[in-house]
Amino acid sequence: MKHFATLAFATLLACATAPALAQDNITTTAVHFTKGASSATVPGAVKGYDSARYTLSARAGQTMRVSITGSSNANFNVFAPGDVPGAATAIGSGAVGQDWNGTLPTNGTYTVQVYQMRASARRGQNAAYNISFGIH
Repeated sequence: MKHFATLAFATLLACATAPALAQDNITTTAVHFTKGASSATVPGAVKGYDSARYTLSARAGQTMRVSITGSSNANFNVFAPGDVPGAATAIGSGAVGQDWNGTLPTNGTYTVQVYQMRASARRGQNAAYNISFGIH
């Protein structure tokens, strides 16, 4: 009987943690400006806990501007070169109606992550958006 109780507990524990171990869908897109341009706009969408990552190269001292329109559930974080979303602190963040502007601290490839807040993600909502990047 003790063996059955241990097995039942282990099974219950495995079932309870299975959703937490599921991999969220992460898409990564490199952003390139057309010749002579200093900005670009990209359409996208995230659903549930999925996220989209946009990468773009810039130099220290340049100013980056990121803005997002569309679903009010779309939010973004900006990460310095070498920093990984989920493992590092963002250097900036924003949402619909809350643009981010910042002077860039170092040369390299910056990552902008688009995601939904937990309440929207938990409900599996879809957030369609247009995200704009400018570097000056």
